[in-house]
Amino acid sequence: MDEKKILAGQFEANRAHLTAVAFRMLGSRAEAEDAVQEAWLRLNRTDVGGVDNIGGWLRTVVARICLDMLRSRKLRREDAIGDGEPDLPAEAGTASYDPGYEIAMADSVGLAMLVVLETLGPAERVAFVLHDMFDLPFDDIAPIVGRTTDATRKLASRARQRVQGTSVSPEADRVRRRSVVEAFIAASRDGNFEALLAILDPDVMFRADEAATRLGSQAELRGPKSVANAFNGRARGAKPAMLDGALGVVVEAGGRTLLVLHVTLKGDRIVGIEAVANRESLDGLEVMVLD
Repeated sequence: MDEKKILAGQFEANRAHLTAVAFRMLGSRAEAEDAVQEAWLRLNRTDVGGVDNIGGWLRTVVARICLDMLRSRKLRREDAIGDGEPDLPAEAGTASYDPGYEIAMADSVGLAMLVVLETLGPAERVAFVLHDMFDLPFDDIAPIVGRTTDATRKLASRARQRVQGTSVSPEADRVRRRSVVEAFIAASRDGNFEALLAILDPDVMFRADEAATRLGSQAELRGPKSVANAFNGRARGAKPAMLDGALGVVVEAGGRTLLVLHVTLKGDRIVGIEAVANRESLDGLEVMVLD
């Protein structure tokens, strides 16, 4: 496999995480996707041969791009004061703008939280998001915002004081969890072994009921490599779905539910998968396929 394909695989394995980081900083799906795309272009223009952690490098690049976008947005808003025109999201009025999707993305952070984040200065917002939402050390954040470690800590502290008391949506992780499940389905369908490994927790376990084993599943698998091998190049009939109100996967054949996968997440990784194909269990399950 040539270097470009390896880099593309590493980028795709990190795309969901990068988009989550960018959305929390920018509050806009279209701008978040633009930031992630710009990171991909920079990855292709940069010699990263000496970079040990591509995921960390990409997150730093996305954070710097987001910081520049926030600063530019602030200047535009200051220039627009007194114009009498509403400050619409950048993507509103375009063919790709999807208000329903935007609201769903906002639910992943909490609408109240997004309102408070909009009141923070660009550097405050970046420092707060990277540290409080993604556990990045202040030593790593400082070069991104161009401050000392102590100054960066104070930025995040000020932001935290303003955010405290914000009510977070009870479905705060819904969109994040769905993005992980969709990434799993896509990696499985595309035969992207590296992306599958990136999505699976080191302690991941797969179990299948007797009916699922008759369809060709192993009864039990442990570890990311074993589970990734089992799903690699499969999932062609798989779709994300709500299973009795919980996020999972449904596999259909001929318009009929063949089996379902109950998925358990730990952070941004899948730690458990249970395949159920027993007809009695499926008939008693409320399945809502997600578009």
